[in-house]
Amino acid sequence: MKIDDIAKLANVSKSAVSLALNGKNGVSQKTREKVLRIAQEHGYIPRPIIKADQFFQPNTKLLRFVAITNAGIVTEQYESLPFFTDLIHNLDKQIGTSGYSLMVSSISIDNLQDEITRLEQEQKSAGILLLGTNLTPEQINLVASVQPNIVVLDTCFETMDVSFVVMNNVYGAYQAGQYLMELGHQQIGYVGSNTRMYNFDMRKKGFLQALSENGLKISETNFFSVSPTVISSQDAFKEKIKKRLNQMPSALFCEADYMAISVIKSLTELGVRVPDDVSVIGFDNIFESQVITPELTTIHVKKDRIALQAVEKLIKQIENNDTDKIKLFVDTELIERKSCIVFAHTESEIRA
Repeated sequence: MKIDDIAKLANVSKSAVSLALNGKNGVSQKTREKVLRIAQEHGYIPRPIIKADQFFQPNTKLLRFVAITNAGIVTEQYESLPFFTDLIHNLDKQIGTSGYSLMVSSISIDNLQDEITRLEQEQKSAGILLLGTNLTPEQINLVASVQPNIVVLDTCFETMDVSFVVMNNVYGAYQAGQYLMELGHQQIGYVGSNTRMYNFDMRKKGFLQALSENGLKISETNFFSVSPTVISSQDAFKEKIKKRLNQMPSALFCEADYMAISVIKSLTELGVRVPDDVSVIGFDNIFESQVITPELTTIHVKKDRIALQAVEKLIKQIENNDTDKIKLFVDTELIERKSCIVFAHTESEIRA
């Protein structure tokens, strides 16, 4: 049995077979599973990446990254979103130096327990790196009941007996709030996601805490809601802004860079200049934040450190039978670019 034979049986290209066998991105989960099933049924041994006794045996040196797709943030197209693309890249990089291999798997939230059980039965992993972005504790426990060697990324539940590694959302948003106030902004607006999850809730907590410590509050009219996965302008946001063009906040904090970029595009279409009329700050520091005009001031999430800590913890748990659970927060960093400026008081405000 050769790669050519598997490709013919699976009705896919040789390159698709290679990607599937090596646990690389670039093929759908359906194709990956089909290729692996054919390879296993015909006794194919993939030579370069994974040895035979690792590939199909319970003591495999395979780590599985699992994303559970839903109608919220982690849709079936989640890998096209810059944050998740960067995170998977950094995980692959860290795992590549450890002697393990990475397989990326996506399953639907509708059949969570059956799907994760099937994946582990078809090809046993040594451990799971679970993308917990907007999962509930019950859903995380379902995965952990199938594969107890698990580290959850991008969310945190302090009361669960599971290890979590996540960015310090509270601190990052607190940094953003402090920065805007240092620039002299007092009438500040908040752009939140219309899909809620742990990360966004913690960012709101940190941002409001920064303002509260300085005696500031956000008025109800300065709270806005947008989609977190749309990078183009958004009509509902524009309609709300149209009604108060003469009563705009001087700065807007957006819960994620996608929202910030969408906000900038929406404001620009309405003739509102960023940062001259309104300063805008985001969160995540995705690549697109550097190519939007103006370049986006944002909070940098250290995805490389998150990946390193998660992989090290999972391998320690696998190889040393380490049962101690951790809740690890990786601090963020403010990145100053061109979308925020010092607030300039009007002459009437100065006289007052």
